[in-house]
Amino acid sequence: MIDFKLQDKTHDESRQGEALVLDKKGDGKKLYIESYGCQMNFADSEIVASILSETGFETTSDYQTADVIFINTCSIRENAEQRVRNRLSQFGVEKRRNPKLVVGVLGCMAERLKSKFLEEEKLVDVVVGPDAYRDLPKLINEVEDGRKAVNVILSREETYADISPVRLTGNGISAFISITRGCDNMCSFCVVPFTRGRERSRDPKTIVNEAVQLFEQGYREVTLLGQNVDSYHWKDGQEVKSKADDLQDDMNTLTGDALLEALVNKTDLPEKRGDHSHDAIEGSVNFAQLMAMVAEISPELRVRFSTSHPKDITDEVLHTIAKYDNICNYIHLPVQSGNSRILKLMNRTYDREWYMDRVDAIKRIIPGCAISTDIITGFCTETEEEHQDTLSMMDHVVYSFAYQFAYSERPGTLAARRYKDDIPEEVKLRRLNEVIQKQQEGSHAYIKNFVGKTVKVLVEGFSKKSDKEYRGRNDENVMVVFPVTDTVKPGEYANVLVERCTIATLIGKVV
Repeated sequence: MIDFKLQDKTHDESRQGEALVLDKKGDGKKLYIESYGCQMNFADSEIVASILSETGFETTSDYQTADVIFINTCSIRENAEQRVRNRLSQFGVEKRRNPKLVVGVLGCMAERLKSKFLEEEKLVDVVVGPDAYRDLPKLINEVEDGRKAVNVILSREETYADISPVRLTGNGISAFISITRGCDNMCSFCVVPFTRGRERSRDPKTIVNEAVQLFEQGYREVTLLGQNVDSYHWKDGQEVKSKADDLQDDMNTLTGDALLEALVNKTDLPEKRGDHSHDAIEGSVNFAQLMAMVAEISPELRVRFSTSHPKDITDEVLHTIAKYDNICNYIHLPVQSGNSRILKLMNRTYDREWYMDRVDAIKRIIPGCAISTDIITGFCTETEEEHQDTLSMMDHVVYSFAYQFAYSERPGTLAARRYKDDIPEEVKLRRLNEVIQKQQEGSHAYIKNFVGKTVKVLVEGFSKKSDKEYRGRNDENVMVVFPVTDTVKPGEYANVLVERCTIATLIGKVV
């Protein structure tokens, strides 16, 4: 087994630009790879490292010693793109010192900015999209032969199901397992369908086998990853169409800019919510059933998942979570806005009432379940009254955690084509600050409920502040810190009596 040395498993701002490093030394070529963006990008970096390790590459934490530098990129937020450009400029300085150095861009920015990177700005040698990582050894050889190399073709089949990823987390306790790739949800603010391609599900047998191998290697937590895990569906070794939509059949093979043009010019966006008529198909596996299959590997294997879509999360999924003690009572359920008109402009395909119904179902079926979310302030034409709807939604749900952003128009999205970004920046930021303030109050109110209670914690390692304290997360994904004790060690579960809390952390002792 190959182990990793990384700081933390959480994907927050502190992880952006984190370098992947394998604990393996030798005389092979050196690969330096940085990751930006979501959990899917970090998981993809594991796949890239696995593919290149088969051709003799070893990783390094120092890009100045590398033969190949890759940045795994994100196009969701403007500041992520700016970070990538800044890093490419730094790597350009190194390339002038070492002309044989290969610099490449992977992931979501590749398809959209390939011409700028390769031809106009001349920042990189290789541009590779999320479905072309198997081509990397060949593309690197092309660059070494003096040619620029690019492959941004998006696939309807590629899931990397046969690739055994090397693992980012150095604690050997938690790991990510991708269960789907791509996305069919055409949210108007999002570039993912155009940069990652159409949605396809992975064979459940390969998912379960990967989870079994991880458990046998000592891992005690897996997170099932997908842009929309709830639409996962597989039948008889072939992917089931995840939802009935209004797209014409001849558009189903389109990707990238071609898909965007087809959506803008040929058809309206789908307005109906998720179609679950396929859930009862004999011999098929849906997300609830997949979760159960993974949970049944062992009661000692904790199961998490991300991300759920409000239009697709079913009562069956909720009852499955409630049934298995080792499926965590934590759901990330992005709301984006609390106003129905704005949700329609975003093409989220649910309204305020639908979302509140799903939240109420979660609270009814899984009492105490933590709910986190994503919120965008200042979307096109948003009024003050509509902003207040978002704040009142936060009061209704009381989110345990939230990713909060001011709207940033992304080139290549439907919103950029259809709507004017007409909310002044100072208004966006003022609304964002109001959301942040309310979320801080909600997070603190939620976390205080654990004080005086005993929670089950998977011990991950020492706390960031002291080697005299352990840290880990409870079932609801809240960080717990407690004094080191001889009775438990990392990778084991501890029952911790919570004595007090900060705004984001529970503090207690083992009982």
